Amino acid sequence: MKYVFYILGILILTLGISFTIQSDLGASPFDAVLVGLSINVGLTVGSWEIIIALLLICGNSLLIRQKPKVSGLLTASITGSSIDMWLFLLHNFITPELWYSKVVCFGIGLVVVGFGTAIYLHTNFAPIPIDRLTLIVQELFKSNIFVSRTFIYLVFLIMALIFNGPIGIGTLLTVCLGGLILNFFMPLAKKVIDYILLHSCTTNYLKDKKRSI
Repeated sequence: MKYVFYILGILILTLGISFTIQSDLGASPFDAVLVGLSINVGLTVGSWEIIIALLLICGNSLLIRQKPKVSGLLTASITGSSIDMWLFLLHNFITPELWYSKVVCFGIGLVVVGFGTAIYLHTNFAPIPIDRLTLIVQELFKSNIFVSRTFIYLVFLIMALIFNGPIGIGTLLTVCLGGLILNFFMPLAKKVIDYILLHSCTTNYLKDKKRSI
């Protein structure tokens, strides 16, 4: 059941990312770097997700002085493929032109990203390297998710400017609100998932007990 939430969280997360990209108001700093590299260098947005993930895995291992956790590459591969899938599916359906429709599209994406991230992170299974970096920074500086996420977003914002990524008001909103939204959804996702997992385990136990009788 935990792995179901893991996949579900990633699918929700990447759907949100695709909404923010399609809104044309500016993607998150990290996604803006991916889009900028895709436009200026080549390859798909999802492909750059995997490449950057590999670099982050090496960087994370240096920060905590441990062996690289290559399991994060699995998550990055699923995430990259899902982003490309959602962008392909939404390309002809989600193309807001009026400013208020763009705001709605971006707002939905921003909330969905936070919700999906909270779900898959709570499974504690192979976090995406940038999300693992968030947790590492949180631990190193004894801060909360909001502070560590915002700090990382600022770093990638500078990188997005260098690579001419799609920077806009949406990017700044992500820097200001992304960590706050994730911080809001983390305890909520924990309560819901723990309840479902506990209920599932109890149900399976009762079924096994009836069979043994």
